[in-house]
Amino acid sequence: MTSERTVTVGLAGTGRIGTAHAKTLRILPQVDRVLVTDIDSARARDTAATLGVEVVPDIVTLLASDLTGLVIATATDSHPELITRAVDRGIPVFCEKPVAADLAGTMAVLEHLENSTVPVQIGFQRRFDPGYNAARAAVGSGELGRLHTLRATTLDPAPPAAAYIPHSGGIFRDCGIHDFDIIRWVTGREIIEVYARGANRGDRVFTDAGDVDTAAAILTLDDDTLATVSLSRYNGAGYDVRLEVLGSRANAVVGLDNRAPLRSVEPGHPTFARPVYAGFMERFRWAYTEELTAFVALATGEIENPCPPGEALEAFYVAEACELSRVERRPVAVAEVRHKNTVGQSR
Repeated sequence: MTSERTVTVGLAGTGRIGTAHAKTLRILPQVDRVLVTDIDSARARDTAATLGVEVVPDIVTLLASDLTGLVIATATDSHPELITRAVDRGIPVFCEKPVAADLAGTMAVLEHLENSTVPVQIGFQRRFDPGYNAARAAVGSGELGRLHTLRATTLDPAPPAAAYIPHSGGIFRDCGIHDFDIIRWVTGREIIEVYARGANRGDRVFTDAGDVDTAAAILTLDDDTLATVSLSRYNGAGYDVRLEVLGSRANAVVGLDNRAPLRSVEPGHPTFARPVYAGFMERFRWAYTEELTAFVALATGEIENPCPPGEALEAFYVAEACELSRVERRPVAVAEVRHKNTVGQSR
């Protein structure tokens, strides 16, 4: 009798998100082996020793290790090469967003993948969060009636490390892209126009990098529903990620629980007793586990791709339009930044 294939998942990058993914992978019952590597070999060895997973010396060795799938959690500028090298070897890929640091790089990866049957899943973890799933179901069922307004917030309690900012791609590509993706996914509609503004009232590193630390955007969907997106790197109350979906009959609110960093000043209103969310890893712990569970199922041929690169491209178009709108202080149609050549749907 032939035994089932051992499920071996490789992981490139053992920084904060990579280490978190390694912790998740090692406890998934579907996964037999976890192999990790990093250009910082000492960090990779420390992570492997701490978590009880295996370390390999470099990406060449990792890709030659009979992998069932590869998780990419490295710096953004390395994503295109790692995606294409893995796919060319027939290895299914899970890659943290974004696909690439810019639109041209993203398009190049999709063109490379166009005729491939090897799946590539992009890490938009909010698609696996129970609240966002409930909101999507409410929209799909029609119980909210006609949608008229969406309000999305992604407010970080403190900025990332200063060295990260110049390479982040800017607040819309790095942070707001999650809101753009989830608005499309929850509503099933496309974003066709944006008007965005930004401000700097914090550390000078944002200004020096041509970025902003706080931003807002008004989005118009293809059925004329309006959405607002609010972003900040300095929300001292805590990590605040919410989505309000308002319809003609009812509404659905994601992220409004007893750990949301909201304080009512209405007399007699009770304050939340539990600590607020400190950051994205805590807020989305369940979602991160579910998306990697889905990736293993995708890599073993059990499910369809829940977030192919083409979906990431659509969110990137919106982020690019918002940045252009911010810089030029004008409304921008998403079609303006869309590539002239149609890219076939990526698997």
